[in-house]
Amino acid sequence: MKDNYTSEREWWVQQWLDLLDKYRFKKRLERGRNYARQGNVLSIEFKGDKIISRVQGTEAEPYKQSLWLDTFTDEDWDCIIQTLSQQALFSAKLMAGEMPANIEDVFATNGLRLFPFSLSEIHSKCSCPDKANPCKHIVAVYHLLGDRFAEDPFVLFQLRGRTKEETIEALRQIRGEDPRSTSVPEIEPNLTSEQPIDLESFWKYDRQLESSLVVITPSPETHTILELLGEISIADSGKRTSQTRNSQALNDYFQQVYQIVSQTALRSAMETDS
Repeated sequence: MKDNYTSEREWWVQQWLDLLDKYRFKKRLERGRNYARQGNVLSIEFKGDKIISRVQGTEAEPYKQSLWLDTFTDEDWDCIIQTLSQQALFSAKLMAGEMPANIEDVFATNGLRLFPFSLSEIHSKCSCPDKANPCKHIVAVYHLLGDRFAEDPFVLFQLRGRTKEETIEALRQIRGEDPRSTSVPEIEPNLTSEQPIDLESFWKYDRQLESSLVVITPSPETHTILELLGEISIADSGKRTSQTRNSQALNDYFQQVYQIVSQTALRSAMETDS
């Protein structure tokens, strides 16, 4: 098993762990990491689109956790598979068990996102008495999931509602390829045209671009403008604890608003006139 604490991580594993690094309760984050390192995570199972796990805490009986993402609809997946099938390299890599570096382009084209925008999009429950979410038990599981994603990137697809087998089979049906083949089809250039090339107008294109040629993707920068501006200050209430709590609540609220606006803008950009 690969160690997800080393510097050499697959890009999709790093993206997953980067979300957790933004968690503001650093002590709980560190305790969860220690649980993962010390072997307190007894089991992790993938059941459908959910992750079921057990973590040994301070009690004799292990605590039970469940984690899940919002799944995409069948219609969403039909569009995703159709877009994937149009990219020979994407299809070849996925059928070889590899995650294409720009896979998010495919999901963004359909107004979706494979990876969560923030930690709040990862739903979780734990049977421990800690009311905070994620608790240290969930944090421990979250860290070890990086290992699972490194071994099988299709787990991310499964959490969004499609298994590895379903994805590959759908791609093969659309592309009409031999199930044993993972090679990239060769495209023969069309050299039979006798149409002369007008060099003066070669680089000019005054018509509207086909929607399939335009890909709008989320920014690769993980920091939002709110994070770059820093913590929002509020009027002094006279109590330091109360002021800090109110300031954090205000920051959390604007983070949610920022996320909703970003996703809505992305979906709007993907819409085309019928």
